[in-house]
Amino acid sequence: MKKLFVLFFKLRGWKVDTTLPKGIEQYVVIAAPHTSNWDFIYTLAVFFSLKIPVRFLAKAELFKWPLKHMMLSFGGLAVQRSKSNNLVDIMVGLFAQNQQLKLLIPAEGTRGKVTKWKTGFYHVALKANVPVLMGFLDYEQKKAGFGPLLYLTGNPLTDANSIKDFYRNIKGKHPELFDVEALVLD
Repeated sequence: MKKLFVLFFKLRGWKVDTTLPKGIEQYVVIAAPHTSNWDFIYTLAVFFSLKIPVRFLAKAELFKWPLKHMMLSFGGLAVQRSKSNNLVDIMVGLFAQNQQLKLLIPAEGTRGKVTKWKTGFYHVALKANVPVLMGFLDYEQKKAGFGPLLYLTGNPLTDANSIKDFYRNIKGKHPELFDVEALVLD
């Protein structure tokens, strides 16, 4: 199944454009922009083509038949979006237990336009003391990959500006649904 994702990605004309950090075994990956269901398939294709094992957060509704086995085998972690469940501490615990964890988090939290990004990725990275890797899908150029590794300063304004600067020129499938200025770290 993983090979099919990679083949589909390539047949659609996409290219992986990235330089991965050497010797860094743990990081939070921001998945942005997230404006289409295709984002999930293309993002996993990038990880599969680079042979990077990844864990990712996805809504619990996707972990039912017929997708449950696939979601789990690809590294999925079900999230109950309707309840508060101390997810940041759970993710920090995963980093403490796994010295080679790459955790993918769709920072916008949904495919629709948002007025404020979810900030869990930021709090997880700070609390786990791991850097943030900025993952991207640029539909305009049909390029996908990772930007720079960001070591968070703990200053929300400085960190938010660094992230915004990277994503400012990235075009999602539906660019009108992606608002980089909706990133406000608190």
